[in-house]
Amino acid sequence: MAKVTKHTKAAFGSDFDDFLRDEEIYEEVQSAAIKRVVAWQLAEEMRKQSITKVEMARRMQTSRSQLDRLLDPDNDRIELATLGRAARALGRELQIGLT
Repeated sequence: MAKVTKHTKAAFGSDFDDFLRDEEIYEEVQSAAIKRVVAWQLAEEMRKQSITKVEMARRMQTSRSQLDRLLDPDNDRIELATLGRAARALGRELQIGLT
């Protein structure tokens, strides 16, 4: 006989968030996840538009090494101004909000 639990699929996410908060790492994990998504979105848009890293750096008026840091999903030390320049270089808009 299968074991019945009180959790539904909808409840698992909040339980995990609670776990991260209990471990006092929620904000750190959330920030890392956001940075990874933004880095992926930028790289994906560059791929869709066939923009090389050299061309992207030129459009942003920055160095290739700075662009590499921006696209590095593990580097969370990126300024909002840099993200904005990257978005504009791709003809896109950076949106940030509170939920």
